[in-house]
Amino acid sequence: MRDFFIGALDKLIAVLVILMIIGVVVGAIMTAMSPMGGALQAVAILVGGALYVILTAGMLYLFLGIYHNTKRTAEILQNRG
Repeated sequence: MRDFFIGALDKLIAVLVILMIIGVVVGAIMTAMSPMGGALQAVAILVGGALYVILTAGMLYLFLGIYHNTKRTAEILQNRG
């Protein structure tokens, strides 16, 4: 059951990252086309949003990586003895 939830979390993170990327791109396009916006604001949203997506996705995948590395280490230690 635990493996199901970890696998589902992995898929959920992938969907979340895609939705965040789409949100950043749509926000930048809407800002570029807004009468009060412009190209400079759209580029700022793209850069800031890209940094946010990279940091968030990196942290989430880092946590999953720690889980998988811990699981592999435990399996290796069990098989060794």
